[in-house]
Amino acid sequence: MKNLSRNPDIVWRVEKRREAEIIKALDAGEDVSDKGSVILIVSGMMHQLNLVGGRIWTLCDGQRSLDDLVEALSGEFEVERGELTGDVEAFVDDLLKRGWLKYA
Repeated sequence: MKNLSRNPDIVWRVEKRREAEIIKALDAGEDVSDKGSVILIVSGMMHQLNLVGGRIWTLCDGQRSLDDLVEALSGEFEVERGELTGDVEAFVDDLLKRGWLKYA
């Protein structure tokens, strides 16, 4: 399976303090799906990725395949493997179509 890599033209950063707040809220059982922890600057526009999307983004370093991403995330998030696989595939597919990710 092909490895995934971030588009090098995209400027990005992890908001560490925000990420810690989101993880704390998640641990408390709160819905954090709309809270972002990774900021991307694409063609002068700012985009925010939620906790899971941000984790996927950071893992796409050119060294991991889709299966590797699912494996890494399965240890971090308590979700059924099939659901996780479908969510990761859909997210990666969207970012590939946007040109934000590519195959290494």
